[in-house]
Amino acid sequence: MGRTELRVELLHHTHCPEQLVALAAKLCYSSADIGELKKGVTERDQSHFIRKLADMGHLTPVEHASFTFGVEGISRSLLAQITRHRIASFSVKSQRYVSEDSAAKEDGVFNYIIPPRIADLGAAEVQEYARQMAQIQQWYDNWLEKLADYGDAAREDARFILPNAAETKLVVTMNARELMHFFALRCCNRAQWEIRALATEMLRLVRRESPELFRNAGPGCLTGPCPEGAMCCGEQVKVREMFRKL
Repeated sequence: MGRTELRVELLHHTHCPEQLVALAAKLCYSSADIGELKKGVTERDQSHFIRKLADMGHLTPVEHASFTFGVEGISRSLLAQITRHRIASFSVKSQRYVSEDSAAKEDGVFNYIIPPRIADLGAAEVQEYARQMAQIQQWYDNWLEKLADYGDAAREDARFILPNAAETKLVVTMNARELMHFFALRCCNRAQWEIRALATEMLRLVRRESPELFRNAGPGCLTGPCPEGAMCCGEQVKVREMFRKL
C-alpha cells in the first residue's frame, strides 16, 4: 500500500457515560442508596450537574467512564509519544510477529507516513521520499533472507532497519479524565503535528457520545490563559473557534 493516512474509530465506550459519572458523583454527597441514585440520574437530564462537577474541579467521578479507540495509519514515532500517557491501555501491532516483507504488501512496500511539510515541498520530493521507503524495504527483505535460518525469529532483527515512518496500528483505552489530560496536552498547537491530529479526531468522536463531559476538553487555552507562557503560539482566538466548531 505504501503511503497511508490516519484513521480513527471509537470502538467502544462506557454505556451512558454521563449518567454513570453523575451517579458516582452524587453518591459522594447523598445518603440515598445506589438504586435511588440510579433511578434519579436516568430520569433527569444530567447536563447541568456535569457542568457543575467540571466547575468544581471534582474529576474523580469522571474516571469511571472509559473510551476505546481503534487507530490505524500512524507512525512508530507517534507510538513513542502516546505510550508516555501511562494511565491508558495499549494493544499494538507487533513488528516482531507481523512481517513487513514486500511479498505480503500490495504495492511491494510497507505502509508508511509522510510528514505534511515534506508533502508540501512538492511531487518530486514526495517521490524521493517514496524511493527511500522502497530502498528500506529492500534492505528489510535482504535481512529477512540472510536470517532465514532462524525461521520466524528473523523478523526480530530485520525490523531494526525499519524507520520511524513505518505504519503501526493500535487499540487504546483511556478513562475520561485521562482523555481530558491527553487533549489538553496533545490538541495544543505546540504538540507534534501527528499526535495533534490524532488527539483532535479522538476528541471529535467522544464529543458525539458525551457532549457535556467533553464540552470544554481540548488544549489548555480554551478556558483560560495559554499554559505555554512565553512559548504560546499566539493563536488563541483561532484555536478556541476551531474547537468550538469541532
